[in-house]
Amino acid sequence: MHNITIPEFLFLLKGLQWTMALSVIGLVLGAIAGLAIALARTSHIAFLRQVTGGYIMVFQGTPLLMQLFVTYYGLALIGLKLDAWVSVAIGFTLHASAFLGEIWRGSIEAVPRGQTEAANALGVRYLTRMRRVVLPQALRISLPATIGFFVQLIKGTSLAAIVGFSELARSGSIVSNQTFKPLMVYAIVGALYFAICWPLSIYGSRLERRLAMAAR
Repeated sequence: MHNITIPEFLFLLKGLQWTMALSVIGLVLGAIAGLAIALARTSHIAFLRQVTGGYIMVFQGTPLLMQLFVTYYGLALIGLKLDAWVSVAIGFTLHASAFLGEIWRGSIEAVPRGQTEAANALGVRYLTRMRRVVLPQALRISLPATIGFFVQLIKGTSLAAIVGFSELARSGSIVSNQTFKPLMVYAIVGALYFAICWPLSIYGSRLERRLAMAAR
């Protein structure tokens, strides 16, 4: 048993680095896929709405832990043996795309219908209408909810430890086993999570209030 020294603390910071990398990758790739899902969910093609609706239902209705198990162990059963980093990145991307797709679907539908009708009356094509009229406003509306989901995604990365990915929570477990001081180690781990998530939560709340005041 020994005190936590600088090497152990740097090891925890390394885990925090991987936590943030996984969170950002999941958010960015999930945002790209989520935008496609949101557009499909708001399209006039019934087949696209049904398929993406089923996709969202599956990923919102099952635990993230199970999804990570499937992407790591399930893909290996069909011959796709992936590194833990790649498999959890895929899992978080799929998870984020379902939630962001639904968040942005609601934001697109929250844009006043009159603006879309006016663009149609002026003969503005669909892609131009979405890019210049609808999506800029929808993005602004969705920012508080997107930031809130990002906070949940950061905390959810702790589940990646179950497939051997060395993020912050797993790094804390390793240091705890070395030092035999779990309370101190996990207090530091919790403080690191708090230092990342709390400012994001505060920013999301302030942004939500600002948008609500602007809408009055």
